[in-house]
Amino acid sequence: MQKVRWWMVTPNVSRKLLISGHLRGIQRLMIQIGRLLPPAVRTKTVTSILWIEIIFFVLPLVSCSQYFSSPPKLLLLTPKPGATLTMVGFEQLLGWGAGRENQALAAFLKSCKKLSKLPADAFFLENKTEAPSKVYGRGFHWHEVCEKARRFKPNLTPANAKKYFETYFVPYRMSNKGNDDGLITGYFEPHLLGSRKPTRRFWVPLYKKPGDLVSIDLGVFRQKWKGEQLVGKVKNSKLVPYEERSEIEEGSLKGRDLELLWVDDPVEAFFLHIQGSGSVVFPDGKQTRVGYAGKNGQPYFAIGRDLVARGVLTKTQVSLQSIRSWLKRHPEEAQALMNKNKSYVFFRAIQGPGPIGAQGIPLTPGHSLATDKRFVPLGTPVWLDTINPLLPGVPLRRLVIAQDTGGAIKGVVRADLFWGAGRRARQGAGRMKEMGRLYILLPRAALAGRRN
Repeated sequence: MQKVRWWMVTPNVSRKLLISGHLRGIQRLMIQIGRLLPPAVRTKTVTSILWIEIIFFVLPLVSCSQYFSSPPKLLLLTPKPGATLTMVGFEQLLGWGAGRENQALAAFLKSCKKLSKLPADAFFLENKTEAPSKVYGRGFHWHEVCEKARRFKPNLTPANAKKYFETYFVPYRMSNKGNDDGLITGYFEPHLLGSRKPTRRFWVPLYKKPGDLVSIDLGVFRQKWKGEQLVGKVKNSKLVPYEERSEIEEGSLKGRDLELLWVDDPVEAFFLHIQGSGSVVFPDGKQTRVGYAGKNGQPYFAIGRDLVARGVLTKTQVSLQSIRSWLKRHPEEAQALMNKNKSYVFFRAIQGPGPIGAQGIPLTPGHSLATDKRFVPLGTPVWLDTINPLLPGVPLRRLVIAQDTGGAIKGVVRADLFWGAGRRARQGAGRMKEMGRLYILLPRAALAGRRN
């Protein structure tokens, strides 16, 4: 039997094509499997090689009466073993077309300001190898979808936005070692009371990024370390770890003129570190936004785990509200518990709209998502399918854009939804600890291996 080197892959598109009946609008695309890797590599077992399953509809070929009996698979390299993408149709996204796609497109247009600056031939997925970018695409694929998006800007209706995403993107369900479900949490923009000068009331400093904080991109030294960093400071010609939270709280940065602002509550300051950005309101009613400027490079620790281990809270009771309440009720123990999270965040003042996410653009309440960029690059549209924490049992399904990252947001199916500011945002973000699914939308042209 002749060896087959090509697979037919058939994602939906919104153009009229040769196929008729209930499968009209399906385009046949070709993806070469045999030459993605050199022959020597294809014949070996490589631990970093995973399968991305391309699921498609069975359809009659124009000149052939045979059908595929099983879905083809595309051999790719991935950043971490266990990550799988399964191509699905938009009709498989529960809740798709409910009417908020235009808000997601508006958020995506913000990301396009950054995506349009990507080098044309650069791989969109930051990775140790080049192969995975087959479906993630290159810079020019994202330049093209952004240019198409700008044409919709004058008339951002839900119907037009829906048509745009269906025309130029393909959805993929993400899974981790065969598990489609992952943890979905929330975050918000906190408001703190503060001052530009220290007083008896405002005594808790928010620090600027120290000048001796050094961040080293390890990818410069080894390609296999691309995307990994070491953070510390130079002492006696050696890179050493930077001070951890307890040392900074005890005054290791005092006297260096690093205080940006002062606030009145160490617990609220602690949660500002976790959220990464917020607003500080002054006694005269004026306010300023502060945003993430850097961190000390020490490991992040979720202090809720400690409260569960000690039997203070159960896993189901852990939330921002319950942790915050315990810290307020136990001031003599609060600082010791907070110090177990060695990670410490430095801030900068933000002018104009905000808060600013990791992509460097203002976040959109309800439509900005923090993800692990090793699997979901910044700027990627994502269909989120989870539960609304404010309405138990009621689904929360919408299109969002990956525009932020977080110290605790690690993994394939792991995300943090930005709720905005205010009381409802605090409640929603604080209570959100739901299981959910992520579907990333990637350019159709990337799947086809061509330009639009």
